[in-house]
Amino acid sequence: MNAPSQAIEQRPFGTTPDGQGVETFRLQNSHGSWVKIMTYGGIVTHFVVPDRSGALGDVVLGFDHFDDYLSEAYRQAGPYFGALIGRFGNRIAQAAFTLEGKTHQLAANNGPNSLHGGHKGFDQVVWTVKAAGISPDGPRLELQYRSPDGEEGYPGTLEVTAVYTFSDDHALRLDFTATTDQTTVVNLTQHSYFNLRGRGDITEHVVQIHGDHIIPVTPLLIPTGQLMPVEGTPFDFRQPTPIGPGLATPHEQLTYAGGYDHNWVLNKAYGLLAPIATVTEPDSGRLLEVSTTEPGVQFYVGNFLNGTLTGKEGRAYQFRSGFCLEPQHFPDSPNQPDFPSTLLRPGEVYSNTIIYRVGVAD
Repeated sequence: MNAPSQAIEQRPFGTTPDGQGVETFRLQNSHGSWVKIMTYGGIVTHFVVPDRSGALGDVVLGFDHFDDYLSEAYRQAGPYFGALIGRFGNRIAQAAFTLEGKTHQLAANNGPNSLHGGHKGFDQVVWTVKAAGISPDGPRLELQYRSPDGEEGYPGTLEVTAVYTFSDDHALRLDFTATTDQTTVVNLTQHSYFNLRGRGDITEHVVQIHGDHIIPVTPLLIPTGQLMPVEGTPFDFRQPTPIGPGLATPHEQLTYAGGYDHNWVLNKAYGLLAPIATVTEPDSGRLLEVSTTEPGVQFYVGNFLNGTLTGKEGRAYQFRSGFCLEPQHFPDSPNQPDFPSTLLRPGEVYSNTIIYRVGVAD
């Protein structure tokens, strides 16, 4: 039998209601592992990697058919499975911010607040394929999107590039860059839901996050502006810790969010690409390592999944059937002057790198 080789395969996947064709790109490394990405939303639909016995399995939530991403049930649930998130990931309070003396009103799609870019964020647009092929680092897909001035209320025309590379060490790397013609705010991230066992809930997954503080939130999940030490709380993942026990601990912040849905302040310099979290799953032996250049990471454990969505292979996505680690700037940064700035000005280049590497624990 011939050994697998690096490959990239392009296929049609569906058509949007306004007639735009949607394609998928399957990026395979030389070990036979592969990821699949579609041009609609830049969504990672599959992430297929070996367990400790070498058996391949899919470790992300999603759908087999394009129409499922357009369904009313999906829109009501709003999970953002596997999507590129922009123009601003996470929440902006009261769906508004003031920039250079002008108040910009955004789409309010999360109560009074704006979430993940508004009613039609970058997760719901068809990205243009700029290039696809085999690079020295593995199969590579380059997507582009032009967000016009005023889209969802954001100022400036934003030119965004997202480059996916899948390497032979089973790492999916995402490199964002963006430029603008007016001063604006930008906070891009990736929203894959992982389940390293490929089934069941994720409460036995063991998590380590390199962060001494979280950003506490109000009942509407808007930052208070303070930082909260994790020591002595169920948010302390500085050492490898199972997800489940902390969820059962009484804590006001867990009550507000229905579980973990908080931004950790990372113990590293902003702009430095470094590992910031690891997750292991005892049954499969798989290990996920997340690296980023960003100052924070949102850890979310599927608090709003409720079995109403049926995903790949007819599997219903129940409560806590996936978790997200979304590297990003802090929520509501445009309204929080003490948080790292999310401003992007003309002549500047926004850049952001996220790496999800799946291996096997020692």
